[in-house]
Amino acid sequence: MIVDWFKRFLPRGLYGRAALILILPIVTIQLVVSIAFIQRHFEDVTEQMTESIAVELDLLLRQMAAAPDAEAARQRAMALGEALGFDLSFPAAAWSVPGDGRVFYDLSGRVVIATLHARLAGIKAFDLSNLRRVRLLLDSPAGPMEVEFNRRRVSASNPHQLLVLMIGTSLLMTLIAFFFLRNQLRPIRRLARAAEAFGKGQVVPYRPAGALEVRAAGRAFLEMRARIERQIEQRTLLLSGVSHDLRTPLTRLRLGLSMLGQDDDAADMIRDVEEMERLLDGFLAFVRADHGDEDPRPADPVELVRMAVEDARRGGQAASLHSVSGGGTVVLRPQAVRRALQNLIGNAVRYGRRAEVSVTLSDRSCRITVEDDGPGIPPELREEAVKPFTRLDSARNQNLGSGVGLGLAITADIARSHGGELRLGDSARLGGLKAELILAR
Repeated sequence: MIVDWFKRFLPRGLYGRAALILILPIVTIQLVVSIAFIQRHFEDVTEQMTESIAVELDLLLRQMAAAPDAEAARQRAMALGEALGFDLSFPAAAWSVPGDGRVFYDLSGRVVIATLHARLAGIKAFDLSNLRRVRLLLDSPAGPMEVEFNRRRVSASNPHQLLVLMIGTSLLMTLIAFFFLRNQLRPIRRLARAAEAFGKGQVVPYRPAGALEVRAAGRAFLEMRARIERQIEQRTLLLSGVSHDLRTPLTRLRLGLSMLGQDDDAADMIRDVEEMERLLDGFLAFVRADHGDEDPRPADPVELVRMAVEDARRGGQAASLHSVSGGGTVVLRPQAVRRALQNLIGNAVRYGRRAEVSVTLSDRSCRITVEDDGPGIPPELREEAVKPFTRLDSARNQNLGSGVGLGLAITADIARSHGGELRLGDSARLGGLKAELILAR
């Protein structure tokens, strides 16, 4: 639970995490070493310097004690204080600063106060509010005496220099690390962009660069991309060739059957030939959708949806554009997306009475939703419905239309070739099937 809470505040990108791994240990080590060094070394130095001041103040008090009267004690104190670098004064009233005053961040002041209290018994109060001067009130043979001297006599000034040096060096090393880190992560980002583009059906130029491990990953990606492209091309040529070669004997068979007359046997065989032709057309449509017979280009998906809905209306289908949210262009293959929309709208009006299409554009995706008022598809059969040549007799009434079971499979392949997916669900508004065609932006 604590780990999950902590992960929410960690960087999500590789650059941020690498910077955190690099900078966090350095900063931690510097803080620990600096605090330990300041506390142990500079506090010891402050204590030694303060003890020297305590010796001088003790000498001053002893000389005042040896004077015959208070006035002589004051004169001796003023003369000796000038020689020792003390500014002395003898206030007639009580001191205005109560207790031992210092600012909260004055760490060495705590050592100064403790050391002087331990070495001199007559100190009544301290005033370290001014970081440049030390003022203290103590009892003397001539009455209460105020002593003021330079703070540098009891505190080392090097801690500030150490902090400045540490911060300056840290900033310089962080800047150097930033440039090195950016150069190391730039090839990884190029590889990620090339892989993301290939997942959307786009091929961008890429050349392996960077560290040995990144170069190895880049070469593996190029080899994988080349194998996938060869495989798709070979399968496309194979299926296209088979479909083309089968059309010739089917045409001869149809011609021969038409010459036999109009008996029942000939009519049944003609329907079988037509079914085989529909299968071949479905094969070719499936191959074209998977192969991608056009180059991706920026296009307005809202305009594509309007054109697909208008085509459906001209074909006598009850389709309408329900809502549009967002705007902008998306890099896609327009003909393939229109083919996917035609499949979804055709299925919707085939198994329902009407189809309503909605478009939602966000920063990362384009979501096209087609809803109908038909019987829908049960959740346990939706994964099976997008497989090629699948016909769900129990889910959709096949008497309402004919098909070869490739419509949803073609649409799902088109979505995957654009870096997205096809989702099937229930339409809360119309009560039928809700098909969401999601395309990456």
